[in-house]
Amino acid sequence: MKPLEFQVTAHVPLSARAICDGIIDMAKWPEFDGYFLLPGIVQAYFETKTPELVGSRIRVKSTDGSMHVEEIVEWDPDRRVVLKFQGFQPPLQRLATHFIETWEFQPAGDGTQVTRGMVMYPKNRLGRLMLGPISFMMKKAFEKQLRKFQFMHTS
Repeated sequence: MKPLEFQVTAHVPLSARAICDGIIDMAKWPEFDGYFLLPGIVQAYFETKTPELVGSRIRVKSTDGSMHVEEIVEWDPDRRVVLKFQGFQPPLQRLATHFIETWEFQPAGDGTQVTRGMVMYPKNRLGRLMLGPISFMMKKAFEKQLRKFQFMHTS
């Protein structure tokens, strides 16, 4: 089944390493508000945290009460971070096998050009159909979160 893909790009006035520090700061995860029917995050914590971060697993609880796991599958805080979303609960469990989120960083003047994308892997045709609106809302949520980063400043 063909996956659904999207990406958003923004200039952020932080270094790539500062952005990555935020990614692994579990206290910041509830800043993800979601979008429309897409829930935000109420809590996140490391189930497993490896010294090199690759293989670390983060348990995420959404504002709708659902939970999933995000595993760090690639960690290069100067260039790229990749997370695998898995362990979904119904109804998403019946629609998708997993999602892959990618953050790519390019130095840009006084900050970083950030490209954040997601690939959603449907289980079947119904899953692909239902992931369409979810993909749209996730893209809007990513855009909203990157706009927040645009107003951040290093101290």
